[in-house]
Amino acid sequence: MMRTVLLSGVALAAALTPALALAQQTTATTAAGSTAPTAGSTAKSAATTNTIVVTASPFNADINDTPAIATKIDRDTVLMAGGASIADSLANVPGISATGFATGASRPIIRGMDSTRVRILEDGSSSSDVSDIGPDHGVPIDPLAAQDIEVVRGAGTLRYGSQAIGGVVNVLNNRVPMKLPAETISGELNGSYGTNADTAETSGLVDAKVGDFALHADAFYRHAGDYDTPDGTQDNSWDHAHGGSLGGSYFFGDSHIGAAVVQYNADYGIPSDTTHIVMKQTKYISRDSIDLGSGLLQTLTFDGSYANYQHKEVEPDGTVDTTFHNKEFDGHAELKLGAIGPLSNTAIGGEYTHRDFSAVGDDASYLYPTTTESEAGYIFTEMPLTDSLKLQGSGRIEHVTVDGTPASNVPTNTSFTPVSGAIGALWTASNAVKLGLTFSSTGRAPAQTELFARGGHDGPNTYETGDPTLKIERANSLEASLRINSGAFHFEGSVYSTWFHNFIYGDLTGRMCDDDGVCSVGGDGDLKELFYRQQDAHFRGVEGQASYDLVSTDQGTFTLKAMGDYVRATLDDGSNVPRIPPFRVGGGVDFKSKKFDMGMMLKYVGRQDDFGDYDTATGSYYDLGMQVAWRPFTQHPNVEFAIVGQNLTDDVQRDAAALNKDEVEAPGRNVRFVTRIALP
Repeated sequence: MMRTVLLSGVALAAALTPALALAQQTTATTAAGSTAPTAGSTAKSAATTNTIVVTASPFNADINDTPAIATKIDRDTVLMAGGASIADSLANVPGISATGFATGASRPIIRGMDSTRVRILEDGSSSSDVSDIGPDHGVPIDPLAAQDIEVVRGAGTLRYGSQAIGGVVNVLNNRVPMKLPAETISGELNGSYGTNADTAETSGLVDAKVGDFALHADAFYRHAGDYDTPDGTQDNSWDHAHGGSLGGSYFFGDSHIGAAVVQYNADYGIPSDTTHIVMKQTKYISRDSIDLGSGLLQTLTFDGSYANYQHKEVEPDGTVDTTFHNKEFDGHAELKLGAIGPLSNTAIGGEYTHRDFSAVGDDASYLYPTTTESEAGYIFTEMPLTDSLKLQGSGRIEHVTVDGTPASNVPTNTSFTPVSGAIGALWTASNAVKLGLTFSSTGRAPAQTELFARGGHDGPNTYETGDPTLKIERANSLEASLRINSGAFHFEGSVYSTWFHNFIYGDLTGRMCDDDGVCSVGGDGDLKELFYRQQDAHFRGVEGQASYDLVSTDQGTFTLKAMGDYVRATLDDGSNVPRIPPFRVGGGVDFKSKKFDMGMMLKYVGRQDDFGDYDTATGSYYDLGMQVAWRPFTQHPNVEFAIVGQNLTDDVQRDAAALNKDEVEAPGRNVRFVTRIALP
């Protein structure tokens, strides 16, 4: 496999020789900082300087100054990656994969953890959907509307709740402007066409400054048909979506208040079923920051959102099987403090969430109406010990109540008070080397589905039963990180181990059930019986990425790159945690200049033989991505044309983390044609 990667790199290097002679000027010296990232490019990493991440710390830390490695994906990478979900944009980030259930429903998985262990945010507020209730339910945040995507682990995750044991994925989109634009008006228009599913995508945004007001508007549209696989067309795999937002902020001094309204609409098929989902969400977002001066009390921020979400599960003849509703408020207040003794920065905050879920129709018995409410307080602080060693710590206490009706038909109120803490150390060993060590102990309250599921769900074809006696799940994690940023060579990687006490998982029994809950081995029903259970578990793994600037001149930069990740997860009884992604390893090359970008990455995804009980293995495959981008106009460098190739090996790809992997293949070979115009 590595021989194939090296041969591909040599071939591409030969192809790039004429481009090196033609290019006029280098605008980027690293893969992460380029004007237009190449297909298969990795995220911004240690190779990038002066990249600020807002999710990892209340104090807008540099991406290299956190003990646990953070990731930032910029808009260029998102647009070149294509795809209908946030998970698609993160496909080449080490440690991150996707549930892959449907084109319109694919949620990020971090280190083998998904759903209620990965918090999905939009500008710091809850995504407010039902993607945690079923893998066929999409996340109503479209990548076409994203400016940046941040992935954070470590102490910073406790600012966002105990549902972030795996990490936080925060989509930043400037729908509520956080600063006055430099230009009076600026904008962007993007369009693309993909050959595989006859996919048309377009998006646009405008930012304007009117006195002390900053205004923002954006819109997107996507229309994709059934996609082709190496074995033929995947029925019912189409996806249609559109939406947009209007927002604005008023700035006075170093303070601002702002709000936005967001609309999201989608209609997508479920490949392993005959139904399709018609989804809509209206969300109202508020973001305010009040400057309190330069003393002990410095800044007070308020972030809040209210969302009204609905989706219908519809048969081909138009009959609505079930309608799911979710109304959710999420409010977050945070006070930033000045130095207190040895503490250089401290923030204290609180969060309140109220969520009402209900379903009406054939699948309503799957989960009766529930109400989830939580109140939380937290603290985050930083303390430099020496010029080269600093500590970062956080703590959180929550009170969570979940009301619902389990299979016993007795309305039940459950209450939990998880307490969590984390501490990390970052040692700058030299100008080129940084080492991090993070320990965390995180408690998570069981979620509504884990407690109160009680019937069949046709999307994933499961008959699920929750357990209202489940206890708080606790994860004790240890992670070590290494960053090397030495001249032309850049590396970052982590090794981690997480020991779970009372780990909650969906356990397949091997029996098949009908819609009435009659289950037996080899039964006539088409629903897999699944119980939510608890026992101890152990997750451990390694991940990393590297790049080396082989040639860097005024004519352009030629970079070699590599990435890989591996996670192993076992239960205390010796069996495997179900639906864990397999290992990946990949390598490629990039060339970047003022007018041309070209690149290639070949990934090998291993066979997954360590599957859960009554599950199946998934085969290995190669995934080749390539891209060429051209900016032909010297006077208009923000006009770009690109051709992106995806899965050029046309290998059969199945998602080991998907419940429907035996019926669904990922898309085969696809070629995308992309145009981007940004002004000024």
